[in-house]
Amino acid sequence: MHTADASRATGIDLHRITKNLVSKTDVGEHVLLVVPGDRRVDLKAAARALGVKNVRLLPFEGAEEISGYPPGGTPSIGHSTRMRVVVDEELTEFETLYCGGGTRDSLLEVRVDDVIRLNDAIVSDITMEE
Repeated sequence: MHTADASRATGIDLHRITKNLVSKTDVGEHVLLVVPGDRRVDLKAAARALGVKNVRLLPFEGAEEISGYPPGGTPSIGHSTRMRVVVDEELTEFETLYCGGGTRDSLLEVRVDDVIRLNDAIVSDITMEE
């Protein structure tokens, strides 16, 4: 389920439902970018936050292999592969956020502080308006 569909189905503000984007840096490192559902990831800003030259999104099949979850169901925590995580700073405005719950038709509510702490995440401005 796309974030916009999840927002419509639940009535939860789209800005609080995250896109959890499995990506890869130019040095081959897998990373997770956690961004509000109503924003686009700025890959150049994400690369700067990670201290690398560039970052690219993985195709759906590759993302599922790395995270252990299907696209649309990827949570912000607890992945098959340990990855560095970048959380968009706009999400720190909230106490909790909603992310994929492990399947395409479930959501998980988690504390933003826990997402940051459990992932030892970088918090940075990595989005732009849709």
